[in-house]
Amino acid sequence: MTRVLLIAPQWIGDAVMAQPLVALLAARGEQVTALGLPGVAPVLRAMPGVVDVIEAPFAHGKLDFPARRRLAAQLRERGYERAYILGNNVKSRLVPWLARIPQRIGYRGEARGLLLTHAAHAPDSAHASSATHPVEPLAISPIAGRIPREAAASKLANAGQAGASRSDMRRHYAALAACAQPGAATAGAASAAATSPAPILEPTLHIAASMAAAARQRFGLPERWVALCPGAEYGPAKQWPVEHYAALARLAQQQGYTVAVLGAPRDAAMGEAIATQAAGSVNLCGKTRVEQVIALLASSQGAVSNDSGLMHVAAALGRATVGLYGSTDPRHTPPAAHRSATIWLQLDCSPCFQRTCPLGHLNCLRGITPEQTWAQLRGLMQGP
Repeated sequence: MTRVLLIAPQWIGDAVMAQPLVALLAARGEQVTALGLPGVAPVLRAMPGVVDVIEAPFAHGKLDFPARRRLAAQLRERGYERAYILGNNVKSRLVPWLARIPQRIGYRGEARGLLLTHAAHAPDSAHASSATHPVEPLAISPIAGRIPREAAASKLANAGQAGASRSDMRRHYAALAACAQPGAATAGAASAAATSPAPILEPTLHIAASMAAAARQRFGLPERWVALCPGAEYGPAKQWPVEHYAALARLAQQQGYTVAVLGAPRDAAMGEAIATQAAGSVNLCGKTRVEQVIALLASSQGAVSNDSGLMHVAAALGRATVGLYGSTDPRHTPPAAHRSATIWLQLDCSPCFQRTCPLGHLNCLRGITPEQTWAQLRGLMQGP
């Protein structure tokens, strides 16, 4: 069996979207060990196809060369034949290079393929605009909003639209599997696969039912509860207004659901505001570890989230999930489609991919109503 090392992305959502690559590798007999930062490691442990997880002992975003060299020395004895490197910078490539792994596969990125043996070209704007196959028109995760499905499909087929040049990240990562196939010594295989219309597997995470139930009971939640995830690492342009979350919480409570707000310590103030405006809601922001949040989401009936890591986790766990998009594009970073929907108004100014609204109004998110969002979530929870 071929032993391979996966260098995981540094963000939770990106790590979830890499699971189809893991599934492809495992299906052809590759034994996948994943190396990731401590904040991502719990996601990797919940990922089918990963046989072992190594926590990277260096700080987020830091070079920390001595620590990388020590880790590489330990890995050198394990006999990995390939490394799939999902970061685009040199830091992510140092450990497999120092560990002398023979095949090091990744995208050229900012370092132009330095330290890689198989450097794939990611599709650029020009490539995407001239692609033979149009962007998939809402086939994976339906977009609910002011534009009817047929009109939205027609609009999305125009690959010259602002966000159309960004490929689906799940396909982007999964395409690297083609680089290690016989005769794929060049980057062409991955570049072609990244723009192929062929369907890919949906990201999947798994948590044992007993672990999910234990987490729910530990935090005093009943069986009938929904999660709200108001945070977003990238910035406020991805954050649905707190007052909308609170109104949504009240709608859920009226239907007999308990509401819990999940997030990092930096989200605690938002969680407290939601809990204050929707009395009876439970603010767990900053009170849980990553592995506990994953287990809690696995025990929920559904989740509403900004375009964030927790949205991807909830959807990959098969929970009813509504993802709220404003400055970003659900064609580029869609949630797993097991039981999910995305709401995106597709205003002329979006997707802008900015941290803060450049126009100062955030209409792309303010225009999404709590009633519309609850209707989507309730439909998903009542569905098969």
